[in-house]
Amino acid sequence: MYLIIFLIFLLLCAALVLSLYKKGRFAVVAKILRFVIVVGSIAYFAYWFVEKSLSQFLENSMAVQVINHLPQPLDFYVIRVSDKDENNEKYLSKHIGRIRPDFYRIEYLNMQKSNEFWIVGYLNKSRLAYFSQHSVTEGNRDQIVEIRNYINQSQKLSSIASDQVGILKYDNMKISIWVTLDLLLIFLNLVLLFRRK
Repeated sequence: MYLIIFLIFLLLCAALVLSLYKKGRFAVVAKILRFVIVVGSIAYFAYWFVEKSLSQFLENSMAVQVINHLPQPLDFYVIRVSDKDENNEKYLSKHIGRIRPDFYRIEYLNMQKSNEFWIVGYLNKSRLAYFSQHSVTEGNRDQIVEIRNYINQSQKLSSIASDQVGILKYDNMKISIWVTLDLLLIFLNLVLLFRRK
């Protein structure tokens, strides 16, 4: 995904350079290329935003319902632990979201190569207030996790979980920066394409 977003960035930069060609034979070809690059970029980001906003329900997946019974809202993450460390993908982290007291969220996990997941809760950006380890024994049977206490079941595993959440946050920040740059370049290219003389 990073590669596609970076490639779009390079193409949009090239489209800006092509906007310098305003006269001559190459001007028409440059304008067509710019139009194709901008329309392709808009189509990709439209698809990406729609995909991100839709429910993340997966076929043959297990639903994990996290219910917050604590008096304070917590920011929750779920981490799926794979059976084998294949291609450095032993841990798959997902941000469930900030859950208010007596509310719940549902996340879907593909547990085909895993029989364990962790729930991590943060009181603020960096203060870990909850960690629990859950084993899955009955295939893809849906799980309900009720948060009633501020507990940390394992100091060692919660440290690993915090590292994984940190990696997820860093990756999300990197993606958001590149997406913002791409959207800015799309806007600039659109202005240059459709401005009147």
